[in-house]
Amino acid sequence: MKLSGLHFLLTYQCTFECDHCFVWGSPWQSGTMTLEMIRKALRQAQEIGTVRSIYFEGGEPMLYYPVLLEAVRLAVGMGFETGIVSNAYWATSLEDAREWLRPFVGLIQDLSVSTDLYHYDESVSQQARHAMQAAQELGIPLGVLSIAPPETAETDSPAVGQIPLGESGVMFRGRAVEKLAPQAKKLPWNEFNGCPYEDLREPGRVHLDPLGYLHVCQGISIGNLFEVSLKEISDRYVPEEHPVIGPLLVGGPAELARKYEISPPGGYADACHLCYQVRVALRQRFPEELTPDQMYGVFEN
Repeated sequence: MKLSGLHFLLTYQCTFECDHCFVWGSPWQSGTMTLEMIRKALRQAQEIGTVRSIYFEGGEPMLYYPVLLEAVRLAVGMGFETGIVSNAYWATSLEDAREWLRPFVGLIQDLSVSTDLYHYDESVSQQARHAMQAAQELGIPLGVLSIAPPETAETDSPAVGQIPLGESGVMFRGRAVEKLAPQAKKLPWNEFNGCPYEDLREPGRVHLDPLGYLHVCQGISIGNLFEVSLKEISDRYVPEEHPVIGPLLVGGPAELARKYEISPPGGYADACHLCYQVRVALRQRFPEELTPDQMYGVFEN
């Protein structure tokens, strides 16, 4: 596996509990990276020699602003391109937005702002407008991420592994399965014979969470960077031998269900919906591959 990007899930915590969230982001979520963890991961990314870009996401990464800023500085100092994904909760005025963003001038190549009816009571929030104007004034490249409600989205997103800029359809992973799938049109489970969003054979980029797990898709782990080095995980990656990824490559979520004799009831909104539900049923069987609890909406008491 040749990685070109490493996306840090700096924290599972968020200011919102959006219905479409892949990672069950919430004010009540647990799991946040320390600077020590970030330094270790960045050194390992530098060591493998192919990683070019580092993104900081969440949850909401700006909740841990000093750590985020230092992490960006560290990454830039190592020669990486950097980006941040945020919901812009901090942009309460244009003046405030300038002050939050000013330290990132010359450091980040992308600021992606999430704004839609899941985050706010308008498609483009006042906070997003402040962030957009401040970024433009400061010369920080900015894009907007927006998710359409399932009842209005006409097509699935064509992007591979990323939410594209502009309005996209819901991917029914994480909290979206519980909150939004009932509103969506359903198809028979055996029609989902491929993965439309992720390149599982050659991911290109993976997500690193605060517990050290590397995800090729949210909730599908290929190893723990704090236990085995990123280089070793990359060199050893044989997708066909992974108990979850292997069947997905053969025939998508439908094959995953068939292989492990899971009988899916009813219809499904998309391939992600079926895949997520089958994975939930398989978590006890594959606890190291289908982890951590945070990705499956299991919160600590």
